[in-house]
Amino acid sequence: MKVLLRNCHKALLTASLMLAAVQASANGAIGEHVNHLQDNLGEYTEEVNWVIGKIDTMVDTYEAKGAKAAESAQVIEIWEAVDFHAAIETNYVPVYASIWQGLYGVKEAIDAEKPVEDVWAEQEKLEQSLWQALGAVKLAAQYQQRGLLDEIKTTAGPTTPIATLDEVKQRLDRVVAKYAEQLSEEATSIVHDTYLNLFEGVEGALIEQDAKLVEELEKDFNVTLPKAISGKGSVDDVRGVVSDMQAKLDRAKELLKKAESERKDVF
Repeated sequence: MKVLLRNCHKALLTASLMLAAVQASANGAIGEHVNHLQDNLGEYTEEVNWVIGKIDTMVDTYEAKGAKAAESAQVIEIWEAVDFHAAIETNYVPVYASIWQGLYGVKEAIDAEKPVEDVWAEQEKLEQSLWQALGAVKLAAQYQQRGLLDEIKTTAGPTTPIATLDEVKQRLDRVVAKYAEQLSEEATSIVHDTYLNLFEGVEGALIEQDAKLVEELEKDFNVTLPKAISGKGSVDDVRGVVSDMQAKLDRAKELLKKAESERKDVF
């Protein structure tokens, strides 16, 4: 545990500039508890144990009754049901992304009906990420107590959802550009920042129109695109992922425009 905390400490220091940007204007379902981390560490610990227990039960069900009974789609609902979700996303983005990758690792292994040993291996990766995330939040709580972290804004800015989606698309173009410049870390930072500071702010409105589309984009931001970048494939590979995401964002824009038009017709 001491080694883990030291590693988290070094990572937090290395990521300080990126975190400052995230903390300045984080959007989405983020409660005021993120500005009082020390007071909520007990709850976060309980939530981590709860998430791990729920995933363990899912894997046990898969082993006993098969993929359909396991209901793997619930992994996302489980994660987003806890306050710890917001605590880690606003304080240490790299581990936040690894949690998403772990969640989808379990889900996809079940969906593919892989041997149960493979599913447990994915669950172990997820569990390690969750405990690492808790260590990072504990360190962030210490920094917060000392006044070393900026207060996190828990409300979205004044921009319209459609304008936000346009900006998301533009930032994704920057991701490709930075990757082409062989600046993979900067490209990944843009991906995470765009998700946290922009896309999460419009998720609520989009879920009302197409929850499945939102889930796909969440996976793209937190799993598919980061993996494409870290996999060191060709620029065309990364551009392909981004183009697919931008097409989904265009669909999202049309859904929001239609919903807005229908609201105006009503009034």
